[in-house]
Amino acid sequence: MAVNITSIKTSSNGIWQGDDPLHFAFPLLILQTVLVLVLSRLLAFLFRPLRQPKVIAEIIAGIILGPSAIGRNQTYLHTIFPSWSTPILESVADIGLLFFLFLVGLELDLNSIRRSGRHAFSIAAAGITLPFACGVGVAFVLRSAIPGADQADYAPFLVFMGVSLSITAFPVLARILAELKLLTTRLGETAMAAAAFNDVAAWILLALAVALSGGEGTHHSPIISLWVLLSGLVFVAVQIIIIKPCMSWVARRSQDEGGESEFWISLTLAGVLISGFMTDFIGIHSIFGGFVFGLIIPKEGEFTGRLIERIEDFVSGLLLPLYFASSGLKTNVASINEEL
Repeated sequence: MAVNITSIKTSSNGIWQGDDPLHFAFPLLILQTVLVLVLSRLLAFLFRPLRQPKVIAEIIAGIILGPSAIGRNQTYLHTIFPSWSTPILESVADIGLLFFLFLVGLELDLNSIRRSGRHAFSIAAAGITLPFACGVGVAFVLRSAIPGADQADYAPFLVFMGVSLSITAFPVLARILAELKLLTTRLGETAMAAAAFNDVAAWILLALAVALSGGEGTHHSPIISLWVLLSGLVFVAVQIIIIKPCMSWVARRSQDEGGESEFWISLTLAGVLISGFMTDFIGIHSIFGGFVFGLIIPKEGEFTGRLIERIEDFVSGLLLPLYFASSGLKTNVASINEEL
């Protein structure tokens, strides 16, 4: 039974009234979440002797559940992971990722990030330059080797290939460092700062590639990438100069009230969402906004600890596996052989 995406409903009236719960968004999301959690935790247990982080198990779980393995059965794929449910699953997963990067920012000390900023920038620049150059070289090879590739615009193709091979997977790095308890070490702080620089650079370069391609519905001026950079710098400056003192006041008020008021917690969580919206509005991934907002929250007192205690298990244990599994769900390994 095909489902019209314009007529998707949240919940069913129950099987006794003739409704199939798998044709409704919320019960289907519950089933998808359960499958991802059970399989990813089983794989994490099996991979433990190999000292593999949980993120590897979650990605492989997505590959197994997706079109590469079990999803080769089209009946299963269209029933459990139909195309109309993908935006819903990915939206929930992105919320989990946003709050996970907020938690990462909470655990890092902004002063330490500042102290390692110069080293991190040098590492980021060195780490992106050589792979970017290699990506451009690969683009030249592909352009001459793949039939029809020479019809693509040169500049956006070169930029896209360079970015594809030179950018650190920021969420994956954060997840691995957090699991290995290296996040708050000097090595972890430097690595996260370098990855943050790379992440911003990636979105600026992608904005440049889109602008150069002149695709339908896009602005064609390469100056857009400069606006993305300037807007990102303004966002960081506003967070440090204006929002940071405000959050220090919130932390003090919360502590004066004994930490029992949920109003300040709710206000902070709303701040995470607003920060994510603003960076997405700028043209940088929303996780960067959540990460920066977590960085500027004061680490003194009990406010940060209460925030972590209240949301960490829910985000890391339930929502975050959906994000990494969704990457596997969108991957069809068999199509690589078909293309070759």
